[in-house]
Amino acid sequence: MNDRIGAPGSGLSRRELMIATGGAAALAGCMSRSQGADPEPSDSSGDEEDAPSDLPQTSAPEVVQVDEQGGSVTLRSVTARHPVHPMDSMGGPIELPQVWAFQADDGEPSVPGPILRTTEGNDMEVTLDNTDAGHPHTLHFHGVRKSWKNDGVPTTTGVTVYPGEKHTYTIPANVPGTHFYHCHYQTHRHIDMGMYGIFRVDPKGYEPADKEYFFTLKDWDSRVNRQMAGENVDYSPRQRNPDVFTINGKSLPRTLHPEEGSPIIVDHGDTVRLHMVNAGYMSHPMHTHNHRYRLVEKDGGQIPEAAQYEQDITNVAPAERHTIEFEADADPGIYLMHCHKVNHAMNGTSYPGGMVNGIVYRDAMDTDVFADLMEYAGYEG
Repeated sequence: MNDRIGAPGSGLSRRELMIATGGAAALAGCMSRSQGADPEPSDSSGDEEDAPSDLPQTSAPEVVQVDEQGGSVTLRSVTARHPVHPMDSMGGPIELPQVWAFQADDGEPSVPGPILRTTEGNDMEVTLDNTDAGHPHTLHFHGVRKSWKNDGVPTTTGVTVYPGEKHTYTIPANVPGTHFYHCHYQTHRHIDMGMYGIFRVDPKGYEPADKEYFFTLKDWDSRVNRQMAGENVDYSPRQRNPDVFTINGKSLPRTLHPEEGSPIIVDHGDTVRLHMVNAGYMSHPMHTHNHRYRLVEKDGGQIPEAAQYEQDITNVAPAERHTIEFEADADPGIYLMHCHKVNHAMNGTSYPGGMVNGIVYRDAMDTDVFADLMEYAGYEG
């Protein structure tokens, strides 16, 4: 199990979290497992059409250091149910009854999929294991320059990974930066079913920030997920009407859950680097409260220092990747980071919700305000 908490990346350890919050007792009012808890995941694999009650539950995305695995990783599609926010607080509960999650090696299935991280020059071999699947799939990696047959588009390469098959893609790590991968078979449906993730190539000599996190933004029309789960609903990708908005697969307040969500947990004085990828179909202007940042990288391209300037909102278009950097130099507290299309910051008719997260200073984690937020998010300490 990964010992880091907060958004995927280099956050605090679980031990540091417990010290910061004063232990579980400090989170007064947090719910017990008998009060709205999620059941343990059941054993199920592949993307066959299981009943929602039989499906495993998705986990938070993990960072896979592919360098440390000899340059190889296996991804497989797992049909799962995806609790966006399982509590009844702030417009919940919200659940996508069926998604097609990616699972890396022996890890847990997640939406978004695992963050595949490597170093410039260290090429990857990514095996798509479709042996237990019920649908054809492929893998397409944005950003890097690769051979024709490794592009992952079935209609132009002739390569489709059918149920019962495996296929290995060779993905060069020749364009440093933050990139995006997804299934390119019936892309309009398979991305909306959850088949996407972040691909990160660190440049040679990369110097990480004090805190470094990954965010995947996604808008959902839950009708496609409900239709695939067997509900009698009408859905057309030509008439898509998003009703769920997530950061790393969760909506506020679950985004603030230290283990299942993605709070940006910082110490005063930290340099913070945040890699954002838009896996959805809509643009999202992401705004920080009380912090101004610099856009230092876009779509794998480094922004020259002379072209960087301080701002507090960046509009991330579909498939774009923005890396921002800021100093945690505000009055220590809890500050929002959210999409400024305000209807994207809602759970149904409930505001706030949706695509909202927080910059949380460790010094503020022993406050009553933080304890209340943890109760809304369902964190038990």
